[in-house]
Amino acid sequence: MVKFNEAAVRMFQNIFICKRCKHKIRAPSLKVVQGKISCRFCKSKSLRPKRKK
Repeated sequence: MVKFNEAAVRMFQNIFICKRCKHKIRAPSLKVVQGKISCRFCKSKSLRPKRKK
């Protein structure tokens, strides 16, 4: 899908999706794993990485 590396970084790196309300959040992956990042819309801490199709 992605033709060059810069586009892949922009589209997929450090982007997470809330499992409850499906909003997109850009955050460092280390903080997400530690549980320091929560969804700013529904306050849930369950996030998943953006799926690469």
